[in-house]
Amino acid sequence: MSTLLLNLDFGEPPPKKAFEGNAKHRKFVRKRRLLERRGFLNKKNQPPSKASKLHSEPPKKGETSSIDGTWKVSPLPKKKTVASSSGPEQALDKKAAVPWLTPAPAQKPGSAVAKVDLLGEFQSALPKMRSHPTRPHKKGPQKNPTQKNAPQSFTQSHSDNKCSGASQKMPRKMVAIDCEMVGTGPKGHVSSLARCSIVNYHGDVLYDEYILPPCHIVDYRTRWSGIRKQHMVNATPFKTARSQILKILAGKIVVGHAIHNDFKALQYFHPKSLTRDTSHIPPLNRKADCPENATMSLKTLTKKLLNRDIQVGRSGHSSVEDAQATMELYKLVEAEWEQHLAQSPPED
Repeated sequence: MSTLLLNLDFGEPPPKKAFEGNAKHRKFVRKRRLLERRGFLNKKNQPPSKASKLHSEPPKKGETSSIDGTWKVSPLPKKKTVASSSGPEQALDKKAAVPWLTPAPAQKPGSAVAKVDLLGEFQSALPKMRSHPTRPHKKGPQKNPTQKNAPQSFTQSHSDNKCSGASQKMPRKMVAIDCEMVGTGPKGHVSSLARCSIVNYHGDVLYDEYILPPCHIVDYRTRWSGIRKQHMVNATPFKTARSQILKILAGKIVVGHAIHNDFKALQYFHPKSLTRDTSHIPPLNRKADCPENATMSLKTLTKKLLNRDIQVGRSGHSSVEDAQATMELYKLVEAEWEQHLAQSPPED
């Protein structure tokens, strides 16, 4: 009886290649298995026979399940060049264009190559690593333009509304002026500028200077002007003061009482459309219970409408006080008077 010798190897059969593909794919799999053997990576909590084949995600569109649990992907259609291609087809084409994610196609159409998302499998094999949400780049193209423009448009509209509201509340460029004159020429009958005061819309002083007339002063008119000889010692020359004053008045609405006298002393003509004379404003006279066409003094209007006494005593008038009173009187009828001027503007 012949002796039978059987060469039986009870060791584990050689592992079946689970992945086939290009060189980059095979190199990636070898490195991953080497890290798993050395303990740097933990294998998935799955049966040993299916740890390297199963995917934790459900089958995607176009995938079919085989008997051994491997997800097989049906061959993708060729990329269409027609402009009206559907959205899912474009997404599949983009994914297939990445060479290191997709294994090389097998020669046989019925090959059992499992096309899986290697990046997702690699990340899922690292349970100890904390996944932080990715922050978009500041200048990345993936930002949604509608979301980016929405805050800007909201901010711009909010700032526009704020500016428009502020422009309605804030007054226009407006000043009030009052001048004090002294007598020059024959017997002091010529009125020459000796002091000028300018205040803004809120009554703050912008300019207040004593001015030396170009001619010899005959009468200081101290009782009304408040000018005395000592005020002329360091006074500003007329030409210098005039240029300073005209720079302030340029392009502004100028308010004054009997303002033509002030302009005459300044040797200046301001546009009528930018001039407001409180001695010729009918609504102001109506508020003071005076005839509309009457020319009321600044002292009378201030007493009746503002309940304040000005130009009292023998020390003379204060041009700053008169300018502030003039601006306050104008503000009482500003809206009504400006509406009237808008409908029938004065001719220059």
